[in-house]
This record gives sequence, C-alpha cells and structure tokens, in this order.
Amino acid sequence: MTYRVCFVCTGNICRSPMAESVFRTRVAEAGLEDLVAVDSAGTGGWHEGEPADPRTVSVLDEYGYAGEHVARRFQPSWFARLDLVIALDTSHLKALRRLAPTEEDARKIRLFRSYDPTAGGDLDVPDPYYGGREGFEECLQMVEAASTGLLAAVRAELDGRAA
Repeated sequence: MTYRVCFVCTGNICRSPMAESVFRTRVAEAGLEDLVAVDSAGTGGWHEGEPADPRTVSVLDEYGYAGEHVARRFQPSWFARLDLVIALDTSHLKALRRLAPTEEDARKIRLFRSYDPTAGGDLDVPDPYYGGREGFEECLQMVEAASTGLLAAVRAELDGRAA
C-alpha cells in the first residue's frame, strides 16, 4: 500500500512545489519511489492551473531538482487518501485543521520544519514570493534540512506497516 504525502503552502507555486520536488528526489534516492507518493497543493486557488513560480523553477534547476508542476488547491476530501499532510507554515497548519473533516484527519497534519532538529522554535518556512532570489534559496535550504527528518519518519512508518 502506497504511503501518500502532500505538501501545502498558500498558492502552490513556491514553497510546496519546492518541497514536493526535493522530497520526491529524496524518496527516489532512498529507493522508495514505489512505496511513497508525493504531491503538493495550496490553501487557496489563486494560481490554480499555473506552473511553479519561475524563481522556484530556477533554484530547483540550479541545485539539481526537476519536476513538472501545475498548481492546485487542497480539497478536504483528499484527507481520506493521504497519510501525511505537511504544512509549510503555521497559517497553513491552521487552515488545514479547519478543513479536516475528522480528528483523525487533523492528526495527519504536521509542520514541515518540525522534522528538522536544527529548526529551533521557528517552524515556519517563510514565503519567498515577495522577495528576491535569496529568499528562494533560503527556502530550499530549509526544505532540504526538513526533508531528511521527514524521510526518516516516513521510512519508520513504512517499516511499521511491514511488521
């Protein structure tokens, strides 16, 4: 049975597609691509149908990550098929909790940087949209750091299912 992870930010053109691309790469490097499905969405529909922000694409390309992307809005019905819903900041966490149909669904939601032991007290990945390229590079560094811990957690879940 496939373990399904969805990353969620505001418009699904900057942070969540970046997290999706990086984590999908980590999953493939770990040889788990047949066991783990990765996607992303936004809490709002402002950019539905659009590609990722060109700055996101540029930073991902520069650091060796690839992936096609079309923005979409997160739907409450998705909770039923997802194992983990990863919020990129606390505003997304709150919005997703409001959308969760059940308490069980709400327990599937986690802040991404909670998987980074070096994150300290600030678990938000800042929105780079209104800034320059350096904000997108900072976002990538945070995403890469959190992806390591998230992969370990997903691997542990998969091992638990197999037992």
